[in-house]
Amino acid sequence: MSNEHKIAVVIPAYRVTNHVADVIRGVPAWIDRIYVVDDACPDESGKTAKALGDDRVMVLHRHQNGGVGAAVKTGYRQAMADGYDIVVKMDGDDQMDPAYLQSLLKPILSGHADYTKGNRFRDLKALRQMPRVRLFGNSVLTFLVKAASGYWQMMDPTNGYTAINRDALERLELDRISDGYFFESDMLIRLNIAGAVVEDVAIPARYGDEQSSLHIPSIMPVFIYRLARGMGKRILFKYFVYDFSLGSFYLLAGALLTAFGAVFGGYKWWQAAEAGIAATTGTVMIAVLSLLLGVQFLVQAINFDIQTTPKRPRDDD
Repeated sequence: MSNEHKIAVVIPAYRVTNHVADVIRGVPAWIDRIYVVDDACPDESGKTAKALGDDRVMVLHRHQNGGVGAAVKTGYRQAMADGYDIVVKMDGDDQMDPAYLQSLLKPILSGHADYTKGNRFRDLKALRQMPRVRLFGNSVLTFLVKAASGYWQMMDPTNGYTAINRDALERLELDRISDGYFFESDMLIRLNIAGAVVEDVAIPARYGDEQSSLHIPSIMPVFIYRLARGMGKRILFKYFVYDFSLGSFYLLAGALLTAFGAVFGGYKWWQAAEAGIAATTGTVMIAVLSLLLGVQFLVQAINFDIQTTPKRPRDDD
């Protein structure tokens, strides 16, 4: 592969001693640097990586376990300090096939994207084998992250096989991005605020014997709360801080009219019920029309958000 760009790979390492060596061996020779971030791993995954004798490997040690996001951000910071143009993130559990690295990098190298990520949902064979409950859960999660991040064309939002260019990294406030399991979703939300172009790359799933430590039912309420908060932050900055557009008007009008229709209609219904009389036609019409117009404006706001998804990388020259 032609390597006009300096490319680094970041591998967060926590309890992956049995796999991290295979991951490193699979990284193609044209990758310039491999950062293995030992996230205070009790099994000392960093030592295993260093023992391979690959000159490209630099082990970064975190003295306190901070989660996958904290480890990846440590690698990102080091890569930027060392002057790398593109940084790939691969997990240390050997579930991300390095044979697809070129496909992952192609949209960035060609100037069509700032950030690319794997998409396992285009693998129809894997989808057929996935339990229906899990497939339904993934579909719901994908829709929620689409709405929160504003990348409506994206699928498989929690896929951790990613690549990002230096320009997009420099636009992010890494310290504000989540350290834990919410890292990938939070990255997408903040990339949208920064105007970065995100592109999915079809990469089949490759599952090993590693078991996730996450208990999905227990984290979902917190995950949804963080998505809602992230969505609010994105809307605030995109539509009211950095710009005020037609989408901003749709949002304001929709929210105000819907709220007015609901509150006014509910109050008048309560008054009528207390008095034992029917609400007047005019009162009902005001409440219903306000709700209908409010919903229409909100639908237009969603359509505007879809249409204004970042599509061209920013040219700073």
